[in-house]
Amino acid sequence: MARTETIESIRRRYRSRDVDLLLADFLGRPVSYVVAHGEDLVDQSPIDAAMQRRLAGEPLQYIRGKTEFFGREFYIDDRVLIPRPETEVVVETAIARIGRGARVVDIGTGSGCIAVTLALERPDLRVVATDASIAALAVARRNGAKNLVACDVLSAFVRDFDWIVSNPPYVSEAEVAQLAVEVRDYEPRSALTPGPVGTEAIERILEQAGRARVILEIGFGQAQLVRDLAFARHFDVDEVRNDLAGIPRVIVLSRHGWK
Repeated sequence: MARTETIESIRRRYRSRDVDLLLADFLGRPVSYVVAHGEDLVDQSPIDAAMQRRLAGEPLQYIRGKTEFFGREFYIDDRVLIPRPETEVVVETAIARIGRGARVVDIGTGSGCIAVTLALERPDLRVVATDASIAALAVARRNGAKNLVACDVLSAFVRDFDWIVSNPPYVSEAEVAQLAVEVRDYEPRSALTPGPVGTEAIERILEQAGRARVILEIGFGQAQLVRDLAFARHFDVDEVRNDLAGIPRVIVLSRHGWK
């Protein structure tokens, strides 16, 4: 038998914005309804179970099974990295810089948030999405991504693209231990770190990029290192864009003589 409790009583017990969101999800109502209908009785069991997961450190996005990116809702679970606001800068840059009708590949698509958003915002583009993880591609497909290819970087392709976009893993192995528990213990490790240095995935992308221009998300403090890696592989830095915190977050690259 369900154990009922008023909404207000549940909210008082947890005193958290998270419980308001979970109650809203459970009731299929907006948060404003939860706040205004504290006297309503609800089954407390699923809310308690969800909050115990949250208190243990599991990200709210995985518990809810959804997150927002670029104004749209995306399905999310622990097979993929949780989309961050910083990655919206990748999409903004791509929308502004990529010419009409271009062939674009999203490397390491994960949830598909970049590929899906680009396809919706710029239907003139021909967007392909790749990921080495079959599980991640299943999430991307659920989110509406099309033209999905399972491969590491561009290993499955024999021709160039016009543009590459990517939010690659860029955390060094040593830094993983310093991440917040909800990131370190719950998000897929392969989507967080590519190896000891943190730039291994970026290096593979540049080595396989061919003539394509490249838009990459980079980590805190990596701007000069990525500049050096790009120069060594015959790329020019066309632009570096900051995120909302003023941190260099997205770098735009082109082959020498191919702007």
